[in-house]
Amino acid sequence: MARIAGVDLPSGKRVEVGIRYIYGIGASNGLAILRQARVDPNKRVRDLTEEEVARVRGIIDRDVRVEGDLRREISQNTKRLIDIACYRGVRHRRGLPARGQRTRTNARTKKGARRTVAGKRRAIAKK
Repeated sequence: MARIAGVDLPSGKRVEVGIRYIYGIGASNGLAILRQARVDPNKRVRDLTEEEVARVRGIIDRDVRVEGDLRREISQNTKRLIDIACYRGVRHRRGLPARGQRTRTNARTKKGARRTVAGKRRAIAKK
């Protein structure tokens, strides 16, 4: 089992897919790293040699911001927006979508589970 950037890569998966288990590395970035390290993306993680793992680890440590550093940077950016009280910061503070999505319906991921408001009834139309 290969361990890169503090993450155990799943041994049964192809390297191209396994490298994505590292926070901050997606499909295109992962392929670029493997190309730079001269590692076959179709190879299984368990079939990697120690030398190949070391090359990939070296490139990631040197060139890519991943895991803890990336999470810390993202949270600092969010805190900065909240501190300066810009529109996006206010949306983060209220737990609402920050990028212009609608909130009348949907937005459940950001808003959380529905909270029922007591005493709200529909007005009955008179005939």
